[in-house]
Amino acid sequence: MFNGMNITASALTAQRLRMDVVSSNMANAEFTRGKLVDGEWQPYQRKSVVLQPKGNSFSSFLQIASNRQEAGNGVKVTQIIEDTETPNKMVYDPEHPDADEEGYVRMPNVDPLREMVDLMSATRSYEANVTVFNASKAMMTKALEIGK
Repeated sequence: MFNGMNITASALTAQRLRMDVVSSNMANAEFTRGKLVDGEWQPYQRKSVVLQPKGNSFSSFLQIASNRQEAGNGVKVTQIIEDTETPNKMVYDPEHPDADEEGYVRMPNVDPLREMVDLMSATRSYEANVTVFNASKAMMTKALEIGK
């Protein structure tokens, strides 16, 4: 009876974490000292969330096939990864304390436009799951009223 609500709750949690990671990326978009590697500061690296369906083991598929369990178990966050494929931006600023010999500063690989798109996607997914959760709650309430 509560399986649908549990699935929706897992999606709400995952989307909230996506929004938090996007907020972190936006907050560190100008941060040139993200971590210290071999005595040299590296700029902040964009992070992203990796989502995966819950219960994709053989036993869960066997239970679904034998009709002991409904299909779908929700979603889980498997990891938060750093974007190492997108290159850092090089900005000419010879006055900056992190400038190299030529006056260029390695800036984080955070693109504000991309982050806003990710934030809008996570927000819309969150809103859709809130709607599903409220609809499930309303159906359960109506089902309990029938029994009166």
